Amino acid sequence: MIYRKILNISSDCRDEVHQFIITEGTSLSIYNNGEVKNNQNQNISIAFAVDDVDEEYERLLKLGIYIIDIPKLQPWGAKNMHFCDPDGNHIYFRSI
Repeated sequence: MIYRKILNISSDCRDEVHQFIITEGTSLSIYNNGEVKNNQNQNISIAFAVDDVDEEYERLLKLGIYIIDIPKLQPWGAKNMHFCDPDGNHIYFRSI
């Protein structure tokens, strides 16, 4: 359910273990069986382009999401923010 809130997507899915999200021809499937995982995988990150990273930052704060890196303009021109999902996967929102 966290990804539906983070991505601001409504869904009829009531499955709390599998989250399958389809929007505009793109799908994202997230699996969490509730078991504690401690694989310390630091090699996976998921990035999403958003219209306004500052607006998304404020929205996610209201959802209680802990933000690791607040929105910051990068040398290549994008503005990024960084947080983790409940499984420790690194999530980035960026806007250009």
